[in-house]
Amino acid sequence: MATPDSNAIPAPDGAHSLSVPTPGTQKMPPWGLGELPDAPHFTWRNWAMLLGPGLVMGGAAIGGGEWLTGPRISALYGGALLWLATLSIVGQVFYNMEISRYTLYTGEPIFTGKFRLLPGPGFWLVAYLLLDFGSVFPYLAANAATPVAAVILGRLPDAARAEPSLFVFGQGVTDAALLQALAYLSFIAILVPLVVGGKVYDSLKAVMSIKIVVVLGFLGFLALFYSEGNTWKEIATGFFKIGTLPVLAGEDRNGNGILDPGEDWDRDGRLDVDESLPPTIDTNGDGRPDAWADIDGDGRPDRFIDRDGDGIRDGTTVDNIFLALFQGRPFLPLDLAMLGYLTAMAAISGSGGLTNTTISGYTRDQGWGMGKHVGAIPSMVGGRGLQLSHVGMVFPISAESVRRFRRWYRHVLRDQLAVWTPACFLGIALPSMLSIQFLRRGTEVAESGVAAMTASGVAEAAGPTLGPVFWYITIFCGFLVLAPSAATTADGVLRRWVDVFWTGSARLRKLDPGKIRHVYFAVLCAYGAFGLVALSLGRPGKLLLWATTIYNFALGFSCWHVLAVNTILLPKEIRPGWGIRIALVLSGLFFFGLGILVTLQNFGYI
Repeated sequence: MATPDSNAIPAPDGAHSLSVPTPGTQKMPPWGLGELPDAPHFTWRNWAMLLGPGLVMGGAAIGGGEWLTGPRISALYGGALLWLATLSIVGQVFYNMEISRYTLYTGEPIFTGKFRLLPGPGFWLVAYLLLDFGSVFPYLAANAATPVAAVILGRLPDAARAEPSLFVFGQGVTDAALLQALAYLSFIAILVPLVVGGKVYDSLKAVMSIKIVVVLGFLGFLALFYSEGNTWKEIATGFFKIGTLPVLAGEDRNGNGILDPGEDWDRDGRLDVDESLPPTIDTNGDGRPDAWADIDGDGRPDRFIDRDGDGIRDGTTVDNIFLALFQGRPFLPLDLAMLGYLTAMAAISGSGGLTNTTISGYTRDQGWGMGKHVGAIPSMVGGRGLQLSHVGMVFPISAESVRRFRRWYRHVLRDQLAVWTPACFLGIALPSMLSIQFLRRGTEVAESGVAAMTASGVAEAAGPTLGPVFWYITIFCGFLVLAPSAATTADGVLRRWVDVFWTGSARLRKLDPGKIRHVYFAVLCAYGAFGLVALSLGRPGKLLLWATTIYNFALGFSCWHVLAVNTILLPKEIRPGWGIRIALVLSGLFFFGLGILVTLQNFGYI
């Protein structure tokens, strides 16, 4: 339990003020000074102490974004593009370790550390309000409405359906109206764990523990009894197929007119050709066609010509750029139709955007490192007796304190590698397994059906007896994946800004440390109001793409900013080594580059 430590060494003043390091801007209050407690000694008998921030964030990683993007991409391209998730997760491990490095030394979350750098908190306030804008879009709550509506209706909802699906107090309710109402209710419901339960972190930890057991239990059962070895081989190898990209091409790679072994990409037993059509209608007058005509007169735009009558666009496949170079052949034409969802998958494989910064706050709330002296954010209901210091606390550098710090760093590393990282890979692998195993290759799913897209396939595989039960369980898992992840995303947004204001605002620093829960609740209400307005915009898929585009820019920049924080504010004895510095620079380039790619596509340049 992390509560302010009354036995900590108080911040020195007067003649002793030089003993407290004061790097960075002077517009932020100076740190206090205390003693770094020793890290717990890990053994297999006390493994439970390993369960820290990685459990909460790992539970979130088995979550919304992966459930929304992974199956959609793997249904089209199989598991060959999962290497993008690998690069994202590895980059985030380095990032998570470095934001925890700062918290172990100061007891402050990394966001507060960023505001300690020049040119000062005013500049970083504006910069991060822009970069954090993607996190306030409640795309997870919007998509969580789909599985709930499916349970109510007994089928997947269709927002385009005009006739009422059910009647409430004599009034007809369409699928679209039901989805909208459930999105509002889901969003309000996910805020409940942030209001009650004592310490917010403990409430989320309990919710995520239940989620991990139920979701992984069911998906693991499906993987064990209903999936094939080839499916898992495809997923496992896909995490390492670096350089594989989506392309448009027929299956007859050697041009002999015969379906040779290895050419049946969609496993339908036919030699398919590229059926895709280019857009022909310019909807915004920029001179670039961006929409498709209704060729067959059915009232819907036609993106492809269904030459073989199977209802699926053939011609989507993958090619590896390094293999093409090695073989001395030209690379096949890129398929950019799903670029937004590919970059979205990379953005939220793991945590993504500034949501990772929450790990440093949870490290403090867990009482790790100097977080033991600082306290934790309590919930509005049940949080009496908990408080949070206004400023962080650092320790004097000595041979013993450096040894203790390194033990704490290894403790966090265990949490990341043993809990968070496996959860991230499972979070993308298991939902992808559902679509690869239970959906036909090349299936394109509408935005509103992503969360529940595989339920029918699972039910069919389970047979007539268990099928209906499995359909409902799959739908329920869709909700259980999305809703708790929305709660951690919301908490991440709230604590980022509450922590900054709690330390950076001279007015708030005058408040009693126990009043932090009132500040948290006020910011939560503002966040809730904005979320309800954003949900009124509709289009859950658009909310996802808007959010994740900003996520990539935010995480890319944040990698570089964290590197600056840890090399400027931390004593040289505990700064990151050159290997980690290079990894942070490369990770920033990866995420920022993805953001640039999808932005260029949105503006019609690629």
